[in-house]
Amino acid sequence: MARRIMPDWRQIKSFGIGGLLVIGLAGNSSAFALEKAAGTSAAAGYQAFFTQEKPEIDGNLNEAIWQQASWYPINFLLLGKAPDSRDFQGSFALAWDENRLYLSAKITDDVLIDKYADPLVSYWDDDTLEIFIDEDFSGGDHQYNHNAFAYHVALDNQVVDIGSNRQARLYNDHITSRWRRQGEQIIWEAEIAVYGDNYRDGKADNQPVKLKKNKQLGFMLAYCDNDGSIEREHFIGSHQISGQDKNLGWKTADVFAPLLLVR
Repeated sequence: MARRIMPDWRQIKSFGIGGLLVIGLAGNSSAFALEKAAGTSAAAGYQAFFTQEKPEIDGNLNEAIWQQASWYPINFLLLGKAPDSRDFQGSFALAWDENRLYLSAKITDDVLIDKYADPLVSYWDDDTLEIFIDEDFSGGDHQYNHNAFAYHVALDNQVVDIGSNRQARLYNDHITSRWRRQGEQIIWEAEIAVYGDNYRDGKADNQPVKLKKNKQLGFMLAYCDNDGSIEREHFIGSHQISGQDKNLGWKTADVFAPLLLVR
């Protein structure tokens, strides 16, 4: 049985497909430009600006930092076929303070779907925001270790990555998130505790790193989009990955881009 999604938008239309909960939304019909979306280019990496005001994770974007921040498009196809703009559009911005990294994403998705009650089952095939972080921008393999993280943030705000035991596990204490409908967009906000490669699953004394000016992290953002199929239909990322196989972020941090903390 699918989990029930409770969006904060009065024009949502919901309908059932095969017992799943599906939320439909009419959108703009303009073509989806994979490499020409408006926004700041990520060719030289990303920047997160320091914020004195801790953002509320409420899907409202009321804080001044989100007006000042650089917004980057999510517009590079990593897997599947290219969606049109009614199906998907996305952009995001980043901010930071000493204790946390903050993410705000604006997502247009005409159908939201969450098929599995168990958050550890086929989580990549639901509509999911995927946050990739390499604390020290060292690159390298992280498939079954915590050299870096590939956090899958579900519509019910549960957070999944693969643990060192090679099994999916929850990391809900790493990320606090909430999304809300604002017009035709989902505003999805996240507060992220950044952990280094010394993180160990099951240990009670893991501590997030303190963030500081000019620190450089590895980063990528992506969105898994499913409109009712058995598997996700589109996987769209925030920067280009070279080569034929572009679905590499969950295995290697070598494909992350630099994220500079600016103050």
